[in-house]
Amino acid sequence: MSGQAALRELANKYFDALYFGKADLFAEVFHPAAMLYCFTEAEPVIIGVDKYLAIVRGRVSPASRNDPRRDEVVAIEIASPTTAHLRVKEIFIPKNFVDELTCVKTAAGWKIVSKVWHFTLDAQ
Repeated sequence: MSGQAALRELANKYFDALYFGKADLFAEVFHPAAMLYCFTEAEPVIIGVDKYLAIVRGRVSPASRNDPRRDEVVAIEIASPTTAHLRVKEIFIPKNFVDELTCVKTAAGWKIVSKVWHFTLDAQ
């Protein structure tokens, strides 16, 4: 599978994990040492992947609320044989998200090592 195809597959698993609230699927796509960052609100969010997985396990998924699913891969950039960047968009009502996902190629395939996200409150 080409790098582009493998990264698109990674993005699709990421979208499924978000929509269905599957922490185990997030654990597949994130590197265990991944960090997540958001500076949209006054108090920044800076957490490790373990804390993020706990949050996912404790929240209601968009699928369980029958929310519309809208997600998109905006850009895939392969910078080197072992590094890449994904820019994706998705909705978790009432928020529209833009996520910047930095990826590395490991022995187990592409993994997300950092997620930086921004959101607006205008999802419809």
